[in-house]
Amino acid sequence: MRGESVPVTTQTHSSLPIALDTLIARAVERAGGWIGFDRFMALALYAPGLGYYANSLAKFGQMPESGSDFVTAPELTPLFGRALAAQLAEALEKTGTATVWEFGAGSGALAAQLLDALDALGRGDVNYRIVDLSGTLRARQQQALARFGDRVEWRLELPAAMQGVVVGNEVLDAMPVQLLARHGGRWFERGVVRNAAGDGWAWADRETELRPPVEVPGEHDYLTEIHPQAKAFVATLADRLERGAVFLIDYGFPESEYYHPQRHMGTVMCHRAHRADGDPLSDVGLKDITAHVDFTGVALAGQEAGFAVLGYASQARFLLNCGLVSLMETASVGERAMGARLVHEHEMGELFKVVGFAVGDAWEAVGFSEGDRSHTL
Repeated sequence: MRGESVPVTTQTHSSLPIALDTLIARAVERAGGWIGFDRFMALALYAPGLGYYANSLAKFGQMPESGSDFVTAPELTPLFGRALAAQLAEALEKTGTATVWEFGAGSGALAAQLLDALDALGRGDVNYRIVDLSGTLRARQQQALARFGDRVEWRLELPAAMQGVVVGNEVLDAMPVQLLARHGGRWFERGVVRNAAGDGWAWADRETELRPPVEVPGEHDYLTEIHPQAKAFVATLADRLERGAVFLIDYGFPESEYYHPQRHMGTVMCHRAHRADGDPLSDVGLKDITAHVDFTGVALAGQEAGFAVLGYASQARFLLNCGLVSLMETASVGERAMGARLVHEHEMGELFKVVGFAVGDAWEAVGFSEGDRSHTL
């Protein structure tokens, strides 16, 4: 039950895209002057034609000079997709399916890498299905993947029933989260209101019965996130995937680390021009907004919906298990340097994790053959 409203901070924005600002303002007004951060994040990222992932701004690239905001592993090096393809090929064989489903396919780089690698592994029969809400990104993907012809198709939403191997790279972190703040031992949901000047956004907290999935020791002020949309996404996959497997790659932690008492400032972060900031209320629609993934919550959601957990590992261990070292041996010096960034602890190797699911019984998946951390979930 929500009680008092407590203003927290105010931010003025002189550069807000007017149309998106107006859209969010109407949503706030219709909701009585306050919306939860999850609703704000959804509009900021996915409002048709206006949100960050729905507008035409550049997003993916290695350097800010390209106009991009951040780099993902497939943009960094094709070695990522070539290594991942070893796991997908095994999963396709184990499940007796011939379709790869990718969610949030970005520029299409990963799809191209996987299709090329699967072809090289003798799986030229594999079809590819992309589910992406962004019209501008779909157009970019269609251009990048034109050479594969009708092997690649696009969907606006999940079908009622599907078969195949699902892959999602940096998809869960972009799903809207709810913010919970503890003040004086009481829990509040942090939401968004118009600032006093009426030209920007401000934080405001409302008392709530929502809680993190585990108790956070201590009485100190604490800010964190809960992930109902990510859990619902995994549960929906389990409901609709009749035969197949799922591999989700993202940055995050198991529950014990995610809700650690010392992680008291939450994990919400924004990315623009390859720089990070912690203010999602500024430059709305012009930058990415993300939150780290609670992999325990994701794994439990899949398990409770009927999936078998194949494994959980760091990205470094997963890619090494999938043969990254042998791939790097035949790569150029420059490609090796980029490949090393995928596995170095201070780069992407440790922060990024991989969780795998299967319909029916689990098997010894190659990506989790060594270094499986499922026991830490």
